[in-house]
Amino acid sequence: MIKKTRNTTKRKTTKQPTRKITKTKIVRKRVTKNNPKTSKNKKLKVIVVGGNEEVGRNMTILEYGNDIIIIDLGLQFPEEDMPGIDYIIPNVDYLKDKTKNIRAVFITHGHYDHIGAIPHVMKDLGNPIIYSSDLTLAIIAKRQEDFKDSTKLNLKSISTNDVIQAGCFKVSFFGVSHNIPTSMGLTIETPVGTIVHTGDFKLSNDVSGDTPTEMDKIADLANKNVLALMSDSTNATQSGHQLSEMEIQKNLDEIIRNAKGRIIMGTFASLLGRVQQIIWAAEKFDKKIIIEGYSMKTNVEICKALGYIKAKKHTIIPVKEMGSYPRKKILVLCTGAQGEERAVLMRIANKEHRHIQIEPEDTVVFSSSVIPGNERSVQRLKDSMYRLGAEVIHYQMMDIHAGGHARAEDLKFLINLVKPRNLIPIEGNHSFLRVHGKLAQSIGFNPLKIFIADNGQIMEFTEKGGRLTNKKIPSDYVFVDGLGVGDISNIVIRDRQMMAADGMIVVIATIRAKTGELVQNPDLISRGFIYMKENKKLVAETRKQVRNLLKDYNPKTSANDMYIKGKIRREIGRFLFQQTARRPMVLPVIIEV
Repeated sequence: MIKKTRNTTKRKTTKQPTRKITKTKIVRKRVTKNNPKTSKNKKLKVIVVGGNEEVGRNMTILEYGNDIIIIDLGLQFPEEDMPGIDYIIPNVDYLKDKTKNIRAVFITHGHYDHIGAIPHVMKDLGNPIIYSSDLTLAIIAKRQEDFKDSTKLNLKSISTNDVIQAGCFKVSFFGVSHNIPTSMGLTIETPVGTIVHTGDFKLSNDVSGDTPTEMDKIADLANKNVLALMSDSTNATQSGHQLSEMEIQKNLDEIIRNAKGRIIMGTFASLLGRVQQIIWAAEKFDKKIIIEGYSMKTNVEICKALGYIKAKKHTIIPVKEMGSYPRKKILVLCTGAQGEERAVLMRIANKEHRHIQIEPEDTVVFSSSVIPGNERSVQRLKDSMYRLGAEVIHYQMMDIHAGGHARAEDLKFLINLVKPRNLIPIEGNHSFLRVHGKLAQSIGFNPLKIFIADNGQIMEFTEKGGRLTNKKIPSDYVFVDGLGVGDISNIVIRDRQMMAADGMIVVIATIRAKTGELVQNPDLISRGFIYMKENKKLVAETRKQVRNLLKDYNPKTSANDMYIKGKIRREIGRFLFQQTARRPMVLPVIIEV
């Protein structure tokens, strides 16, 4: 049973942009402390399914008895050694037989590393209610439209003043500054104590495009005897405090004021707080904004409809009207700051954009940091912009991007403020979690109370405290490749890596069905291995090796067919390595005629 209560604080509501999002019915009654009768044998299980060994794929399970809640369902973008993969999502196999116990899903904010798995896993989870802010749910609903056969979602909008009773869990919320409006953390009252989940956060009260951190609510957590704090570790390795958004605003103002010609500014489509800052700066200096990129246009329209992005009536104009204004009056806001192949910035750099081409005195601004793994593509993009005559500004030259995650001193401040009994670093590579733990120890936190868990590793809590168990649930990668979800295994990835590294060679042998004799010389097809016309000697010797291997072929037994194919793979692979020091994938094809 799920109930919702709200305190008496009034909040201005806005019209929802989609019929799929509904407000829950408000039950006006006093929220009482949850003290259910519990069995001594019952323990609270806390399981981070994804996000504790990588940046992304965030998903956490809280389970007590027959009650389960889920926090976030995100995706992870593929690494360089995952050719052909679109993205990776959490493994939800553990929950497939427990769907009747799932009371709710809570989403902390609208970034894809927290919402991206929703279209793929909700059916397997029994389609429970999803609670989040109106903006986050609007982004979720819009993305769901791209998956025509996906489940119709049950979306319920909440504010940070609401309280949700989901089985034995009572969930309340506190607003945090990130780099997208309406980001929130969760306070979860369980039968054994209070768990706090920060979501992605930074500590900032600046007036910016984000919603501010509700510091009073966070400070009040010190009075709740918090059992465990689950805290964002993404920027734990960065010293000091996170950069002020006010400083970013000043630098954006300076760039826009001093630009001699047109400004082309690239950032993330989901960095909606930054989008608002850029709009403010453009309006200050009487610039017209053109927004390019489907995802950015969509997100901006959603934010404008809900009142989270404000722009004067004629500030944003269509790209077709660009020629009606002097070049120095134009600011193009677009996607592609990570060097994505088909994003707007790359199409401009490659002279493939229908309306925008780089000209001298254009200023190109990269208003985002580089995601690890994208360094080469971003550098190539910068080089292309310079070659075309543009002035290029990026975050390493000037403070034009403040990360959305707390740095080392902020994390220590939060621990001192909340005073949790236990600390669970989350959201980051294993080294990030370890650094977060060491930060806690540096301010006197008991190392025995810090739990560094792997993905899928079960943590158990009672009223007295917690422990990190040796038990694990499935948490391996689920690959999304085109329309396929989970049908790509590590073996397939390994094969793709092999072909990407050393290519492949197909060995085609045509054999008489009755005698097993070769009809003709074996054919060879090389892809990504050698250029056959320039390696005639190697091709001839390879064919000779294949002929020798086929002398033992018996067309009457299928087992012999498999044996010979395996022998060709091994022996030809070994021969080619001896000749070239490369290991192409060898694919034998035997045709009987």
